[in-house]
Amino acid sequence: MNVRENWRVILLTIMLVSSGVVLFVPGVVGGGDGGNNQLSNLQYGIQLDGGTRLRAPVVGMTAEDVSFAGQDQGQARQAMAENLSIPTRDVYFQVDDQSGVGTVEVFNDSVSESEFATVLNQVGFRTSDGGEFGDGDIRDGVTADTRQQIVDTLDRKLAESGLTAGSARVATTPQGENYIVVEAPNQGAEDLERLVGQRGSVELVARYPGANGTMEETTLVTREGIDNVGSPEVGGPNSASDYVVPVVLNQEGAERFSRVMNENDFTTEGAGSRACGGAQKNDRGYCLLTVVDGEVASSHSLDPDFADIIRDGSFQDDPRFVMGAQNRSEAQTIAIGLRAGSLRAPLDTEGRQVYTLEPALADRFKTNSLITGIIAVLAVSGVVYLRYGEPRVAVPMVLTALAEVVLLLAFVAAVRLPLDLSHIAGFIAVIGTGVDDLIIIADEVMAEGDVSSARVFQSRFRKAFWVIGAAAATTIIAMSPLAVLSLGDLRGFAIVTILGVLIGVLVTRPAYGDILRALSVEE
Repeated sequence: MNVRENWRVILLTIMLVSSGVVLFVPGVVGGGDGGNNQLSNLQYGIQLDGGTRLRAPVVGMTAEDVSFAGQDQGQARQAMAENLSIPTRDVYFQVDDQSGVGTVEVFNDSVSESEFATVLNQVGFRTSDGGEFGDGDIRDGVTADTRQQIVDTLDRKLAESGLTAGSARVATTPQGENYIVVEAPNQGAEDLERLVGQRGSVELVARYPGANGTMEETTLVTREGIDNVGSPEVGGPNSASDYVVPVVLNQEGAERFSRVMNENDFTTEGAGSRACGGAQKNDRGYCLLTVVDGEVASSHSLDPDFADIIRDGSFQDDPRFVMGAQNRSEAQTIAIGLRAGSLRAPLDTEGRQVYTLEPALADRFKTNSLITGIIAVLAVSGVVYLRYGEPRVAVPMVLTALAEVVLLLAFVAAVRLPLDLSHIAGFIAVIGTGVDDLIIIADEVMAEGDVSSARVFQSRFRKAFWVIGAAAATTIIAMSPLAVLSLGDLRGFAIVTILGVLIGVLVTRPAYGDILRALSVEE
């Protein structure tokens, strides 16, 4: 074989071998769909594997064009939260450092637009042109940055909970309304709602006696101070909790943990204190509180042996400890929250829409999709053979079309895109458009009888390739709006079709041309 003349065929062969590795070698692309499909690394969406899709808006309001000049952001945030009677975490600022102008978001459905505007004025915020805020300056909804943070966090939550084929994304309606869409194959509606319905904020808080008989609280551990979180374990015989979550702090987290413990007498008179029994914040004594979404999940005293390790400084060399939980479900929530982080804003569970498909029905869809694909291949093969009647033209054409599908499947597996019925429809469309282009090539090359030389073949092939290139560009332009807009299943169909057209134009069509030249050019 002349490598210089047939490099496109060699490239296609290499890509097909690589695709086989991606599709069928376990672990190459992150474990496939989590063990639900043992034959390949393909992942299936809820339409082919069963599961739940949840769509919900984000709770929040936004004030834009806010001037932060002269404001201490920490104090302003605290003042807004107190005046609105909401937690501090429900107030969020985004500021452009250069202009000093940004947005203020409030993530609490108990606050009205007029209350939001009033408190902004009370705290001292003004619009960028110096005016006060009114109801018309507040819009419903949150910023794009907040929506993206929620999507990223939900993706981590799904991965940490074992739903590797689950995904989250932002969907926008033609009316401009934004929603968070979460899909979880093989997951019931109740479990998914529990996973996304919680913001997932997990903190370890130190509570201790302060001045004048008051109780003070200091946050000890958040996700930012953690280096590693282990899997939940059953508490040992000396553990005060039924389940524990092993945690390893990073250097900054370990230094903060040790400093707070030592400065507030936890390692001396607070060690082994039994005054914090129960999970109530108003109990007296030195306590370590596990706080989940603002609620105390459990409280424990500091073990005397652990206090000695913190006091002598050896804890910072190996900053390991465990956080307690009352049951396995709570321990799992703590572990996921520490690994994935918390949602910046909650989802509106009352405005949600839930779609669930039973696995048995999904299996029928999967079987029918496979049958449809086989019928499409057989039908195309038959038509091609009847059209040309020559195996040297028809067989390479069908094999090239199938190679295109294999490459596309490998790409889908590599990016871990869960396959749904819309993607299957895209694959069938790719087979049809691919064979159309190959027929154009064959007709143009064979139109005037046998090809007498490579130069003649190249001239005819180039003419045909301009035609299919223009057709491909038209298809991509037509499908691009569907791929960009959030139009449900049409988006998946458009994405697969565009990818198939690009693979065809860049790889398979040129390779077919080389094969056809080798079979048709007279020596």
